[in-house]
Amino acid sequence: MKKSSQSWLPGFIALGIVWGSSFLFIKWGLESLTSIGIAFGRGLIGGTTLLIYSAMTKSKLPNKAKDWFHLAVLALLLNAVPGYLFAFGEQHVSSVMAGLLNATTPLMTGIIISFAFKEQRINKDQSLGILLGFLGIASLTGAFSGLSKNSTVGVVALLGATLCYGISFPYSKRYIGAMSYSSTTLATAQVCSSAILLSPFALFIGIKRAPFTSHAIWGILLLGVLGTGVAYIWNFRNVRIAGSAIASTVTYITPLVATVLGIWFLDEPFGVHQIFGGVLVLLSAALVQKRIHLFNRG
Repeated sequence: MKKSSQSWLPGFIALGIVWGSSFLFIKWGLESLTSIGIAFGRGLIGGTTLLIYSAMTKSKLPNKAKDWFHLAVLALLLNAVPGYLFAFGEQHVSSVMAGLLNATTPLMTGIIISFAFKEQRINKDQSLGILLGFLGIASLTGAFSGLSKNSTVGVVALLGATLCYGISFPYSKRYIGAMSYSSTTLATAQVCSSAILLSPFALFIGIKRAPFTSHAIWGILLLGVLGTGVAYIWNFRNVRIAGSAIASTVTYITPLVATVLGIWFLDEPFGVHQIFGGVLVLLSAALVQKRIHLFNRG
């Protein structure tokens, strides 16, 4: 099948914009919602969106308990825990910082594969990428000049979220990749599972911390419908049409979008050390994702 830009490029760009905008939507949502409220709300709204799409496309949900277990684990790693940690982290750092640190996902994936998934080995280029990633994080967060206590808490939470992402990809390759369900079925079951898993916490901790503002309402709706619902449909479509290698490069767009929106809508600060750190993190991602070859050519 010919990978025509006319077929996959619009969805690719849309996905990068939506996922890059998610950090702004989280900031808006935090005006009224707790961190648990953000994570639960985006799962509930996103899951409902995907259930409607599944009904429209006549996609059936998984029918084996073992499959539901692995999808629930994936939901924890890819939705529930990162959803909470990103919301918590953005209470302490800017959305620009959150968007840039989100680009460390390939770095975390490489680290996890090297330690826990030996069958998915990393090469010298990827090892260099991991090293550059750590240097990028240090520069990006201002570690060389010292961080405030609150900033440290936020950065650790955000890196914890990308660590979960890093675990989710090799886990998915090992346990989800062999499943015969459609992409829509897998996405729907995964996102719905995250809402179910977070519901007890939402019930006992609460989802609201202040009266609802228009920003908060729009933020959680856009985060749920687009960032957690429709985005998965676009992502699976991009993988199907353009291939997983091209589709995964959306991670290079999201930090740029997050930075522009954070500066434009929230007046967030942005310094030279963040530019330098962001470039190192993106270079790290390119090496870990095997887009640049220094030692392992061909």
